[in-house]
Amino acid sequence: MESHDTNTFSEQRRYLLSVAYRMTGSMSDAEDLLQEAFLRWQQASAQEIRSPRAFLTTIVVRLALNHLDSARVRREQYIGEWLPEPVLTTTTHDPVELAESLTMAFLVLLESLTPPERAVFLLHEVFDFSHTEIAAILDKSEPSCRQLLTRAKQAVRQRRPRFAPAPAAAAELTEQFTTAMKTGNLGKLMSLMHEDIVIYSDGGGQTSAALNPIAGKDRASRFLAGITRKNGDGITRRFAEINGQPGILAFNNGKARGAAIFDMDHDRIRTIYIVVNPDKLHHLPKEEQA
Repeated sequence: MESHDTNTFSEQRRYLLSVAYRMTGSMSDAEDLLQEAFLRWQQASAQEIRSPRAFLTTIVVRLALNHLDSARVRREQYIGEWLPEPVLTTTTHDPVELAESLTMAFLVLLESLTPPERAVFLLHEVFDFSHTEIAAILDKSEPSCRQLLTRAKQAVRQRRPRFAPAPAAAAELTEQFTTAMKTGNLGKLMSLMHEDIVIYSDGGGQTSAALNPIAGKDRASRFLAGITRKNGDGITRRFAEINGQPGILAFNNGKARGAAIFDMDHDRIRTIYIVVNPDKLHHLPKEEQA
């Protein structure tokens, strides 16, 4: 195809990455999907492309569906909790559009949907595609897509978090938590937690992490205190906005070693997602760049 088509792909790249990341929960996999989409874009004839955006969306969504089918088998064999890859969403490093659909809680929620339900829900509710357009992208009938959307919306409605504090309050709570972690102040940690707090920890079998969720304030505080004792030497922690939420990045020798993302319920921390699987941290910046 002509060289200007490369420019067209570049113009759509940020949007396509938004779709691919939300579909897969992995920035690494999203980047791989876009590379394959670019190859297919180059090989396509002009007659196949009525709308570049629709054509590219179709390629990326279908690649993502194939990926999710194969990923389901791998995740059944995954050691411990599987969490999405964290992404920084600061002005400098934001690789995807900011929205509720980017939060860790929402991405985890999407894991409860089947791949087709996930695709229909994201295309309709997040990216504002019509049922007619979605039917063409998925090569399904409109009634089938409507049924998929209904089931997905019911599942999301049942599990969606109910509370979201003001950004300033959430940032302040996270800063207090970071200080308590640094000083090992167990009492302060407990005062910042909701009674029903749950911690999810993803090490992928490659580094120390809890294999099952940690529930309850007492267990959660002891688990976090243990992390502080084990990783005290050489570990620095910095506040960061991760997936549009307040969070903490942990560094060792300038390299990201972990990410913690917080869900708040009013003035208490309700859920903590901790990602320490090194395979999910490669794309995070070094400490001086964060």
